[in-house]
Amino acid sequence: MTTTLTETAPQERVGQPTPPPPPATIADSGLNSEVLAQLLLKTLISGEASGSRLADQLRVPYSLLDTLIQHARVEKLVEVRGTSGVGTAGYRYILTDLGRDRAQQYMDICRYVGPAPVPLAQYNAYVRACMTARQPVDRDTLATGFEHLIVSRGMFDQLGPAVNSGKSLFLYGKPGNGKTVVAEGIGRALGTEMYVPHALDVDGQIITMFDPVNHQRAAALTESISVVAGASQDQRWERIRRPVVVVGGELTLEMLDLTFNPISKFYEAPIQLKANGGVFVVDDFGRQRIPPRDLLNRWIVPLESRVDFLTLHTGRKFEIPFNVFIIFATNLKPESLADEAFLRRIPYKILAKDPTSEEYCKIFELNCRRRGLAFDAVMVEYLERRYYQPRHLQMRACHPRDLIEQVVDICRYQKRPPAITRELLDMACGSYFLEETDSQGAER
Repeated sequence: MTTTLTETAPQERVGQPTPPPPPATIADSGLNSEVLAQLLLKTLISGEASGSRLADQLRVPYSLLDTLIQHARVEKLVEVRGTSGVGTAGYRYILTDLGRDRAQQYMDICRYVGPAPVPLAQYNAYVRACMTARQPVDRDTLATGFEHLIVSRGMFDQLGPAVNSGKSLFLYGKPGNGKTVVAEGIGRALGTEMYVPHALDVDGQIITMFDPVNHQRAAALTESISVVAGASQDQRWERIRRPVVVVGGELTLEMLDLTFNPISKFYEAPIQLKANGGVFVVDDFGRQRIPPRDLLNRWIVPLESRVDFLTLHTGRKFEIPFNVFIIFATNLKPESLADEAFLRRIPYKILAKDPTSEEYCKIFELNCRRRGLAFDAVMVEYLERRYYQPRHLQMRACHPRDLIEQVVDICRYQKRPPAITRELLDMACGSYFLEETDSQGAER
């Protein structure tokens, strides 16, 4: 039995925590005034900027910068070049020669320029609030992540409890049966939007967090984000869709630790920290350049205690809540990759089975619709009778998509309207299935 699932736009569920409100004072920001003062001067090193523009770049209310700017003027680090608005927020500021020297000294210490960082304590409090407010996932909620997919009822009912556990999952089975697609669907099913800081401050060390590659900004908000007019949330946090971070054979242990750039002298968050609050997919597990045992050992403590520990190059070790749903997607058997002690920490192990003939037909129809092609069940019966049965081929969930794409490619080459015919399917199968398989099938 199969179920066709549809997706709806992500909604922010009841109980989803929001980041702190805009800080009214420097103390509310959790930062030392010296941190903001240094960031202010480093921002001006690129040229003049109005007070409102500086507030926008640092993502803090101008009221927090006003005192710092006036103090910098007294110290003759900054001067007013002109005005483009009302009040000191409209003044255009520029560094003096003394200010430029001071800013360069700060750049030599750390070259980070951008939104003001969020203190580690505020970030940890937000992540823990997310973990506490986490809502159960029911069948309808899970369905939102699987638009235009055919998932067997049995597998669907196994995925639900696994997602609700919030822990980890081994998704295994033959290649081509949609393990990676299912893993990404789970991430979409979480549905809610969340917040991630642009950067973290840990004892004066900067760790960049927001990553446009792995973080997708949420739809534009209707409210203005002007830091002068005021906003309903702390603008140092970016509103994003739940992250779904996928890594494959390129994964190394170094990617799971802080990356310190000796030139820029600040850190980049490790890949699993960027996935915090969402899903981290280790695709093709067991084929990384490091032994599976070493990789699994790295996860034992976080999976057990829901806490991860990271270390700065200074030797300072700090704690981060581990709010990540890890999916190990593999073509290998779980018992061949990990011992019983580790598998016990991954309570859900779900097999991505080969599709049945009925499921294969529905997947074929679904992909025809996506391509705007007419679907005829007779063509699926032809494939089964002509190729799968005599050659003893196993049906895979990816086959309909791949064969249809090849048919479309052939039609483009032949300058003819795309259509599913026996002739075109024969041509597609001729280049899709290995010749070795054909010869073995002929011998049978």
